[in-house]
Amino acid sequence: MTAAALLAFAALAAWAVLLVGRGFFWLARDDDRDAPALPDPAAWPAVAVLVPARDEAATIGETVRSLLAQDYPGPLRLLVVDDRSADGTAAAASAAAAGDRRFALLAGGPRPPGWTGKLWALHQGFRAAGGGPTPFLLLTDADIRHAPDSLRSLVKRACAGDLVLASLMVRLRCESPAERWLIPAFVFFFGMIYPFRWVRNRTARTAAAAGGCVLLRRDAFAAAGGFAAIRGAVIDDCALARLMKARGPIWLGLSERAESLRPYPRAGDIRRMVARTAYAQLGYSPALLAGALAGLALVFLAPPLLALFAESVAARLGGALAWAAMALAYAPTLRRFGLPVLRAAALPLVAGAYALFTLDSALAERSGRGGMWKGESNPRSDAALNRATAGN
Repeated sequence: MTAAALLAFAALAAWAVLLVGRGFFWLARDDDRDAPALPDPAAWPAVAVLVPARDEAATIGETVRSLLAQDYPGPLRLLVVDDRSADGTAAAASAAAAGDRRFALLAGGPRPPGWTGKLWALHQGFRAAGGGPTPFLLLTDADIRHAPDSLRSLVKRACAGDLVLASLMVRLRCESPAERWLIPAFVFFFGMIYPFRWVRNRTARTAAAAGGCVLLRRDAFAAAGGFAAIRGAVIDDCALARLMKARGPIWLGLSERAESLRPYPRAGDIRRMVARTAYAQLGYSPALLAGALAGLALVFLAPPLLALFAESVAARLGGALAWAAMALAYAPTLRRFGLPVLRAAALPLVAGAYALFTLDSALAERSGRGGMWKGESNPRSDAALNRATAGN
């Protein structure tokens, strides 16, 4: 058997494992469509909603209005933490609240070393919300619009399953050409790394959440150490999920009840979004980076190259079958975004772009720009700066 044929066989075997051995993530059916059938709780618990916001004037109004328009039957409080915005975020949030007594605005303070910006803002909001009779916390970003039944559905699920965390992967914007080509793959790759069924399996180690919308059982979160326990996490949503899964069952699913308003008009915008956390996902390990890139090459790039250019029939056939399996796996995600399934054949090119984004993430970390978000460095950069200062 030639080397090319062996490579084709390896790629085909990898796709066989992905299709049947990763929780059937590719079917894209793990969502919240069953929410209407869930039972109502005996009494609707109070919920405090925390929204960290930094320079989000363009979207914060929609977020606030959608949260205050929830049809939730229980007590609801909304606290927006203005994280030192310079674009009128605070004024836009207050204007959208239109005097609603359930709304409050907190001016955030400077970020201490060792904290990421978002977690520091949430920590301040958590402290300001106080203890009191508030069994649940909803953490949601300042660029998310919620359907009126979004919170009610989440609380029903948490109460019915005695969950300590329930998270929605909100519908991401998919309008610009860059978004239509690259955003569905982001959801596909996320599900491949963190199969939602494994996340929800109490005995599985896999833990993940989508930071745009997370409902927490407050007592379990406080007992786990609160935001201080994960204060330096760049990938804060998955760190939060790991923290909470040690306390009880968690749930993660796709949703149409909440949608992201954040636009990514160009491929470079998506590159920056991915590169901010990709190398952190690999533990800042050059060895894991090399392994991830090699894996991407085998699973996504080798099949079409072998199918089109291999000399042996066995290698061409194996490459073609692996390519077909890839397209089969990607088609349900494309359908979910309302895109033609023929785009699935181009997944190797999209995966190649994500490989470059991952490499860019590692290069940014090496140059001291890793994890930059809205002009601020991450805690690893804080530590490097402290070491440099101490050495002078």
